[in-house]
Amino acid sequence: MKTPSIEELRDAAAEIAWTGGRTTLAWFNTRLPVETKADGSPVTIADREAERVMRAMIRERFPDHGIVGEEHGTDIGNSNVRWIIDPIDGTRTFVRGVPLYGTLVGIEVDGEAVVGAVAMPALDELIVAGKGLGCTWNGRRCHVSDTASLDGALLSGTDLKAIRRRLGPARADLLEDATGMQRTWADCYAYVLVATGRADIAIDAAMALWDNAALLPIIEEAGGIFTDWKGSRRIDGGDAVATNGRLHAQTLALLAD
Repeated sequence: MKTPSIEELRDAAAEIAWTGGRTTLAWFNTRLPVETKADGSPVTIADREAERVMRAMIRERFPDHGIVGEEHGTDIGNSNVRWIIDPIDGTRTFVRGVPLYGTLVGIEVDGEAVVGAVAMPALDELIVAGKGLGCTWNGRRCHVSDTASLDGALLSGTDLKAIRRRLGPARADLLEDATGMQRTWADCYAYVLVATGRADIAIDAAMALWDNAALLPIIEEAGGIFTDWKGSRRIDGGDAVATNGRLHAQTLALLAD
């Protein structure tokens, strides 16, 4: 089958992320049971059901496309297009009733991440990007900040303790001392804040493929830079740092081994 245009994929990703996110709201703040997966991370019926709905939507429109999902595994497909989905990025946040979790859809074409969509269902926010098409936040174009110095920067990370363990106390202190403000606005929301100019740096020490796939095109199309801690543009790097671009080299220097 013919490869859909980036615009068509972007629009489909936006709808699927939004629908998956709305699905999760049926269980939000309901004290639902939580299971523990083999890797120690939590999962709920909301995660599984939202991913099931999202996969069904993809299969209906693009039956030959590959799909990778956090909860229901990999369908290889028969196409150069691969969907990478995370129904609830921030399950620990979700089960506590905190609204800073998101539903993520990333799309690769020929192995390159070219489309990203993040729905923040409890906040009624949707951020979407396609390669060469820019980035929109609730339908309006958005852009990273113009902050030019680390001492004026807002840094956000899901788990500052994990970052400290990774860097060691001395280097973690340097990172915190160099930046103007640090907050743990969590999971994908930190990257949404960077893409919309409300934060300047987002850092995570541990990231999976489905965490990163939607974020790289969103950050880049908003004018920023998304890499692993070594500065490689990739979505399978195991860690991630996103900045407004102007601060990227300085941030990487603080993260360097």
